[in-house]
Amino acid sequence: LARALTGSPQDLLESIDASGLAGRGGAGFPTGRKWRAVAEAEGEPKTIVCNADEGEPGCFKDRTLMDYDPHAVIEGMLAAGFATGATRGFIYLRYEYPETQNILERAIEEARAEGLLGSEAFGPGRPFDLWVRRGAGAYICGEETGLLESLEGKKGLPRLKPPFPASAGLYGKPTTVSNVETVAVVPTILRRGADWFASLGKPKNTGTKIFSISGHVNNPCNVEEEMGISLKKLIETYAGGVKGGWDN
Repeated sequence: LARALTGSPQDLLESIDASGLAGRGGAGFPTGRKWRAVAEAEGEPKTIVCNADEGEPGCFKDRTLMDYDPHAVIEGMLAAGFATGATRGFIYLRYEYPETQNILERAIEEARAEGLLGSEAFGPGRPFDLWVRRGAGAYICGEETGLLESLEGKKGLPRLKPPFPASAGLYGKPTTVSNVETVAVVPTILRRGADWFASLGKPKNTGTKIFSISGHVNNPCNVEEEMGISLKKLIETYAGGVKGGWDN
């Protein structure tokens, strides 16, 4: 993050573009393009929202990231805030993760005490602060516009699009909504370089992905692997194969 802040927002956006990072929440939309749309949109204040409403059955990757490396999430959101010109961020957390809420709020206080958050997060007169907001257990709030409705205190129902959140998001202001895994990998890209991330995976499908493997396998787990790996290889290599073998 310190390295990113010595450059310009445009430099950071170009680095994310070059990495090929795409949304890890399922849609796969290019992250650099998403952030750039908010940076170029008119209206203030701009907002970064981290979608931590992980409701898919058998999926527990986001919780693992937040529980064991909350500062990666915070650092990624700070980078997004710097790149887009946002001054505030919200982590919208799944209702069923109360322990995770405590971990995140403690990490946010640690970051604030170090001056990484607050009125001069990006330098004099350049604020960015961050808060956790807990959902109420509605699966539909995993959809980004339903999530925004919930953040505004309304019933969590998806909005008609367009307009998209980049131009009319939280309270009608420019907003980017990114998955936990998407923002959490940004610090690694900044540290190791865009070319390193782009060298992993497949053409036009670069980088790594965290896969949650559960169900009828011998070793349920989370594993980070290159994009493009086959499901069978994932299960055999990391989950100990299916119980009873593939023929049963």
